[in-house]
Amino acid sequence: MAPMSKNFNPGRVGKRNRRCRMKGWETSLNLSIQRAMNLPVKPARPEHEALKADAKAWFEELRDRIGAAFEAIEQDYDGPLRHRAPGRFMYSHWTRESGGGGVTAVMRGRVFEKVGINVSTVWGTFDPEFGKTIRGAEQDPHFWATGISLVAHMHSPRVPAAHMNTRMLVTTKGWFGGGGDLTPLQPGTEAACEDAAAFHTAYRHACDAHHPNYYEKYRQWCDDYFFLPHRNEMRGAGGIFFDYLDSGDLVDDFGFTRDVGLAFLESYPAIVRRRMNERWTEAEREAQLIRRGRYVEFNLLYDRGTIFGLKTGGNVEAILMSLPPEVKWP
Repeated sequence: MAPMSKNFNPGRVGKRNRRCRMKGWETSLNLSIQRAMNLPVKPARPEHEALKADAKAWFEELRDRIGAAFEAIEQDYDGPLRHRAPGRFMYSHWTRESGGGGVTAVMRGRVFEKVGINVSTVWGTFDPEFGKTIRGAEQDPHFWATGISLVAHMHSPRVPAAHMNTRMLVTTKGWFGGGGDLTPLQPGTEAACEDAAAFHTAYRHACDAHHPNYYEKYRQWCDDYFFLPHRNEMRGAGGIFFDYLDSGDLVDDFGFTRDVGLAFLESYPAIVRRRMNERWTEAEREAQLIRRGRYVEFNLLYDRGTIFGLKTGGNVEAILMSLPPEVKWP
């Protein structure tokens, strides 16, 4: 397991757990009294409340580490577009009227045609109808959420596109979710298979460090999730996807969520560096732009993150940063 962030204190979470157990009898008594007097019962809050600051700090740290790795790639590039200046991230802060906000970092460079990393922390209440679809919000619509979302679209059709996100949500329940997936723009080639194998190996190691069943479970979930029913095909080469992770071990769940982000940091920059200096043809570029259409179709029709962001009044530009800068439909 990767080391916890400098701000994370598992002892503090453990003490909170002990206090909760010690006061369990008191909570049960209070609930009984409230029910006997026909008073409204306020749902208990999950132990994830104690982790809010640490989760937010981790997602911001992960953004900074991935951003530094991507800027180093731009600096070291020696491929067909080397006459261009290396890209640098541009940061924009945004606030959400009903609570919270975030920072969107976007870079348009000579390797990364467009890459966006969004970190946000938002809170408020769900719309009643939408709240019915969210775990733990059926009767109490209040929520708190923090997370990181990243999408990279490359100039070179020989370098796969990638997506990664991890998050923590708190309603009357708390859980983690996220994952990472790879989208080769030349699927089926030897290079695409090699890249996918390296990507999956990193995620297998992250999963196996926490539970022997995680990799196969979350790999299959990713294949099922990133599927285009109207085309009867997968979006890419897969990866892992998980949601509603609340195993009862908060420290391990947070550690796994961290390791999912670190697996991406370990694997994807290495894949980019392996392919970025190769030359490509106009025919390959044309096929890349057409293939990107699948990405757009999925994100606008099926993606949970897009739907969640739009339904909760998030920043539209940050939500739609996942879309590629150029795309074609034949």
